[in-house]
Amino acid sequence: MTRFTRWAALTAAAALLTAGCSGAGPSDDGAKKDDGNGGKAALDWGRCKATSDAPAPGDEWQCATLQVPLDWSKPNGETIGLALIRTKATGGDRVGSLLFNFGGPGGSGVSTLPAYAALTDDLRDRYDLVSWDPRGVAASGGVRCRDDKAIQAAESSVDGTPDTPAEERGFLADAADFGEGCQEAAEKLMAHVSTTDTARDMDRIRQALGDDRMHYFGISYGTELGGVYAHLFPEKVGRMTLDAVVDPTADTIGHAKNQTRGFQTALDNYLKSTGKDPEQGSREIADLLDRIDAEPLSTSSSGRELTQSLALTGIVLPLYSKSSWPALTSALEAAQDGDGTALLALADGYNERDASGRYGTTTHSQRVISCLDDKQRPTLEETRKLLPEFEEISPVFGSFLGWDTAGWCHDWPVPGQFDTPEVSAPDAAPILVVGNTGDPATPYEGARRMADELGEDVGVVLTWKGEGHGAYGSGSDCVDSAVNAYLLDGTVPEDGKVCS
Repeated sequence: MTRFTRWAALTAAAALLTAGCSGAGPSDDGAKKDDGNGGKAALDWGRCKATSDAPAPGDEWQCATLQVPLDWSKPNGETIGLALIRTKATGGDRVGSLLFNFGGPGGSGVSTLPAYAALTDDLRDRYDLVSWDPRGVAASGGVRCRDDKAIQAAESSVDGTPDTPAEERGFLADAADFGEGCQEAAEKLMAHVSTTDTARDMDRIRQALGDDRMHYFGISYGTELGGVYAHLFPEKVGRMTLDAVVDPTADTIGHAKNQTRGFQTALDNYLKSTGKDPEQGSREIADLLDRIDAEPLSTSSSGRELTQSLALTGIVLPLYSKSSWPALTSALEAAQDGDGTALLALADGYNERDASGRYGTTTHSQRVISCLDDKQRPTLEETRKLLPEFEEISPVFGSFLGWDTAGWCHDWPVPGQFDTPEVSAPDAAPILVVGNTGDPATPYEGARRMADELGEDVGVVLTWKGEGHGAYGSGSDCVDSAVNAYLLDGTVPEDGKVCS
C-alpha cells in the first residue's frame, strides 16, 4: 500500500476525539471451535479515559482491552492488548455489533469512531457500534519510528523525487533509517502486524462481543482487511460493507499506478470545476512543483519552508473531499504568488502535525503494516525504468508515487508476506462493495475487482457517481439508503445498482 491510501477525509474529525481504554478480560476455551487457535476472552467495559491529546468521549462510550496472541501460530504464548471502544444500540430490535475499520493501515478506530458516529445514527438504532486500534496502532502497541524533531528534519532535507545521485542516496538512506527506527520501537511486534494477523484478531473480537456472525464496515484499507477476513472465516461473515475499495489484484507497483490515475482523475475533475482545462491546469501545477523543488517557498510558519514533497502532500489532502476543493484553490493561488503557508498547513493536516510541532504516528503504523504485507521491493534501477510510465499517467503525481515504490519499504528489516492479498470467499454471505467513480485514493475499478475476487454471488457492487474518498455519508441519499437497508434489514441491492 502506498502512503496515500488513508481515510484522510476523516483526519480532522478524528483529531477531535482521542480516547484511552481500560480494562482487560482473561481468556477461556469457550470459542476454540471458531478459530482453532485459542479461546474466547471476556471484555470488561469501562469508562473511556482522557489522553494527553484529547478529553474522553461522552458517557455513551465505553472502552475495554482484549488480549490476543502476539503470534497466532503460538496461541498459548505471549499476548498483546487491543484497545476497543463501543457505544450501545439505542433501539430495541438489536442486530448485534457492527465493527468498523477506518483504513490506513494505521488508523485508530478508538479515536475515529466517536467523531464518525454522527453519520451513523440510523445504524446505531440496531447495532452496538464498535471499533478498535489494530495491533501496532495507537493504544494497541502503536509504533513510533522517529521523534518529532527527526520527522521535521527529514521533511526539509529529503527529496521525494530525487534528481541527482546524491539525492537518490539521501532518499534511500532516509528510508533505511526509518525502517531501523521502526524495528527498534516495535521489536518482536514488527513481524506480527500483518493484515492476516489483524483479520484473526477480528474474529477474536467477534467472539468476545458474543456475536455469531461478523457484521463489519470497512473503509479504504479496511476493505482489504474485510476481504481477508472473509477469506479466512467465510462462514462467519454476516452483513459486511466495503466502501472505498482497495484493488486486491494489485501489487505494490499496481497500487501506486492505481493511485496515480486516481489522484490525476480527481485533480482533473477539480480543475474542470474551476473552469480550467485539466491538461493545462495540471501542467501549471507540475511547473509550480518543479519550481518549488529547485527553490522551496517561504511560509509564515517559523523557520519552515514548503518543499516539493510537502507541497504535493498539501495538494493531495483536499482531493479526498470535494468540500475541500476551495481550500486547494486558495492554497495554489498563494503558492503561485510565492507564499507556501496554506499548502504547508494542508500538508501538516495530512501528516497530523499540530501547532506545537508534534506529529501523529498513523503513517508510522501504516508503513510497518504495509511493508510486512507487501513482498514486492522495487530496486532503484527498476524504479528508474518505471518513472516514464508513471509520469505519463500523471505529470503532477507520477514522479512522486513512482519514487515511492522504491523508498517506502527500502531495506526493510522484515520480509513481506504476499504479492497480493487472498480475498476469495465463495462460501460467504453476500458482501456489499461500494465504489465511487471519483475516488482518488482507491479508484473505482477496485470495487469491481474486489467483487470478482470475493466470488460469484458474494460480491455485490453499488456504484456512486461522486467525488472524494468513500461514498457512504458523503451526501448521496441513494447510497446511504442502500447501505442502511442492507445493514439494518439484510436487503441486498441489485448487483450493479448505480447512484448518481
